[in-house]
Amino acid sequence: MEQRSVLIIYTGGTIGMVLNSDTGSLQPLNFDQISEHVPDLMKFGFRLDTISFEDPLDSSDIGPDIWIKIASIVMDNYDNYDGFVILHGTDTMAYTASALSFILRNLSKPVIFTGSQLPIGVLRTDGKENIITSIEMAAAKEDGKAIVPEVCVYFENKLFRGNRTTKINAENFSAFQSANYPPLAEVGINIKYNREAILIPNKKAPLQTFLNFDNHIAILKLFPGMNKAFIDSILGISGLKGLILETFGPGNAPADEWFVKRIRKAIDNGIIVLDITQCSTGSVILGRYETSRKLYEAGVISGYDITTEAATTKMMCLFGKYQNPEEIKSYLNISMAGEITTN
Repeated sequence: MEQRSVLIIYTGGTIGMVLNSDTGSLQPLNFDQISEHVPDLMKFGFRLDTISFEDPLDSSDIGPDIWIKIASIVMDNYDNYDGFVILHGTDTMAYTASALSFILRNLSKPVIFTGSQLPIGVLRTDGKENIITSIEMAAAKEDGKAIVPEVCVYFENKLFRGNRTTKINAENFSAFQSANYPPLAEVGINIKYNREAILIPNKKAPLQTFLNFDNHIAILKLFPGMNKAFIDSILGISGLKGLILETFGPGNAPADEWFVKRIRKAIDNGIIVLDITQCSTGSVILGRYETSRKLYEAGVISGYDITTEAATTKMMCLFGKYQNPEEIKSYLNISMAGEITTN
């Protein structure tokens, strides 16, 4: 039987910290010796290799350049491993996982992000279980094919599609949720895969990559009492190409003519405006109420049930890939990597 193989990529974050017995302080783990801290990994019989960032990063410092770096490591090693586990800080994990889902098109192998709320060197850490189970799922095959050929986030007994996740808790082990899409797997005594929810790649299409990001976008979260100067400051950003409008309920915004006029003018000036809901669950339905009908008539695009993290990274990816605004709008209206439900 062929030995299965997984590449572990350590970018930084809480999970990679261990206690220095001499100083009593936490320091980054040398992941080349990961088996010393998680000896149960050896029981799998897998070939486990590691690549660690020379200077581990807090996830707050991770952005487009690092997304591309991580994706490039996966691409460079794509043919040599059955799956990949990326250890990453939790704060922006959903952004990085979303970004990689758009970078790595027609993925046929698992790329699983995980981390922990407590360092792996702490007795009660959640990191050991997260690593062990992520590796098991990254190597999992059926009839010679990966069971979950997606970019995922695994945390606290649940495997989520990466571009559907949001971090919701800074203290509990169950730090992530996927409010609008079911888990791809749930872990108890057994691992139960939700096969109907898993995205299956086009067998005939090779792996494709989008390696350019354009960050000339902004997020405008609506709130009662906004003043004109605030809106003008956002819409007046030099070089702005795209605006993510976080609206109320199913896509609603103030019906005041001054507000709608400014959004319409921005669209007329070439800014693409995407409407996403502030609600954690549910979808934008432009036109359901009068207050969203005016946005629709102005040319605002529905983001359906997309998360802020996926909307941000998808828009950056599209502006980096395409020049034609109509082409960008068409891709915003469809699911590229399972990130939205349009019906």
